[in-house]
Amino acid sequence: MKCRILIDNNTIIDRYFLGEPGLSFLIEAEGKRILFDTGYSNGFLENARKLGENLLDLDYIVFSHGHLDHTWGLDSLIKLYSEAKAESLNHKSPIIVGHPLVFETKLDEDLGEIGSMISKEKASQHFKIQLTKQPLWLTSNLVFLGEIERKNDFENKAPIGMISVAGAMSEDFMMDDSAQVGSIQDDYMLDDSALAYKTNKGLVIITGCSHSGICNIIEQAKKVCNEDRIVDVIGGLHLLNPGKAQLDGTLDYLKKIKATCLHPSHCTDLASKIALSTVAQIKEVGSGLLIEY
Repeated sequence: MKCRILIDNNTIIDRYFLGEPGLSFLIEAEGKRILFDTGYSNGFLENARKLGENLLDLDYIVFSHGHLDHTWGLDSLIKLYSEAKAESLNHKSPIIVGHPLVFETKLDEDLGEIGSMISKEKASQHFKIQLTKQPLWLTSNLVFLGEIERKNDFENKAPIGMISVAGAMSEDFMMDDSAQVGSIQDDYMLDDSALAYKTNKGLVIITGCSHSGICNIIEQAKKVCNEDRIVDVIGGLHLLNPGKAQLDGTLDYLKKIKATCLHPSHCTDLASKIALSTVAQIKEVGSGLLIEY
C-alpha cells in the first residue's frame, strides 16, 4: 500500500508543494487507486501534477466526512474529468464512497455553509455514488469503515455546527428523536469515517479529521478487520486544543493498544503531537510525502 499526501496543512521540507488547511491523500492498494478527500481548493491537483500522479485513473473517491476542507476540491476534480471528456482523453469512471450524510448541508453560526458545495444530485451527474453506513471493502485489504460506533466517554461529546437533513433521508439518521426530517439540528458528525488497511504486521488507519474520535475509529477498524495490532495512524486526529479528558483518554488508549507509530497531520496541534510522542513514535507529515506499507 502506498499513501501519497497530496495536500496537508504542512509541506515536506525543501520541496515546493502547496499546503492549505485541508487534506487529500492518494492511496494505491491491490491495483486500485483511491483519492481520499479533495482538500479545500485545487491545491491537491497542482501537487499531483508536480508529482506526476494521474488523477484520471481513479477507481474510488472516498470522503472521510462532509466538511469544506475535505470536499470543496471536488469542484476542481469535476472540471478535470469534464475537460478530459471534452478532449477525449483516457479516464476511468470512479465511484464516490462515503456516509449517507456526507453531502448534506452543514452550517456554522459564524461561517455559514461549511459542508460540501456540490450536492449528491450534482455529483451523480459526473461520478457513480455509493453511500453507506456499513463497512465497504474497496480492495481485499482496504476497507471504508462506515459509520463509527461511539463507544468511549471522552470523544465527540459536543456538536460541530448544524446539519440540515434532507427530506429524502431516513429517520434512522436523525440525531434528535423530536426533530422533523428536513429540519436543522446539531451536527454530531455521524458522517465522519475513515479507512483501514490490513498488513501482515497489523492495521494502518487512514483518517480525515477523526471527528468521531480516533480511539472510536481504531476500535471500529479492529472489529471490522478482526485485527488488534495497530501499525500506524495517518491523518487528522482532531486534537486542536483538546480538553484534558479527551487528551488524557486518547493517550491512555494509544498506550494501551501499543500503536507502533503515528503520522498525525491536518487538525492536530503541536502540543498534542508532543503529548502523543510520549506514547508512540511520531513522524512528520506534509504535502508530497510518500508513506509505504
